Formats: sequence, structure tokens, C-alpha cells
Amino acid sequence: MKLRLLLWFIGWLLKRALRRNPAFRQALSERTRFDWGVATEDLSIARHYRMSAQGIETGPGLPVDLDLELRFDEPDMALKLLRQPSRRAFLDGMMAGHVRLVGDSSDLQRLQRLLAHL
Repeated sequence: MKLRLLLWFIGWLLKRALRRNPAFRQALSERTRFDWGVATEDLSIARHYRMSAQGIETGPGLPVDLDLELRFDEPDMALKLLRQPSRRAFLDGMMAGHVRLVGDSSDLQRLQRLLAHL
């Protein structure tokens, strides 16, 4: 339940940043569209985000056309890494097998730069 709430709250923060933060809008406009999602490995908890300079859409589940997916082996690990996101934490999680990245690692770096504006 906590992870579902956190993923919903991230969507709310993204929409708020788009309205209020010019630096976030500028960073988002560098690329036409960026679609990403977060889920547990068994897909029991999943949420996706479709971001562009025109708006941000969020919804449950993981569509197949996402640029980047972050899959966590358990909800507690997802909570830990999403509350305090850092490059080192994600790298350590991937090396330990707690996080699986589906997509390009450069998209992960872009996502981390965008989330820094929140």
C-alpha cells in the first residue's frame, strides 16, 4: 500500500513541478517525450508516467511502449530507493539484483536529472 501511494504521489509531484518550476519545464522540453514506469517484478504494483512539455499523464500498469522501466524485486526495496534516489543507490541495487533496468541507462540518467527538480 505504501508503494502504491508513493508512486501516485510522484505523479502528483511531477505535475506540480511542470506547473511551477521553469527549470523542470526546460529540462522536459529538451526531448519531445519521455515515458517511464516503476513496478515490482511480479507486476502486482506498477505505475507509468508519460511526460512531455505539454503535460504529464500517469496511470496504473506498465504499457509495452515505455522508454524506461524500473523493476524492483520487492516493494520495500522500491520504497527505500525511491524515497532517497541517488545514482549510487540505484547502481548498488542493480549490482545486488534488487533493481532491474529495462531500457537504456542514459534514460535512467535523464530521469534522475528530471527528478532532481522535484
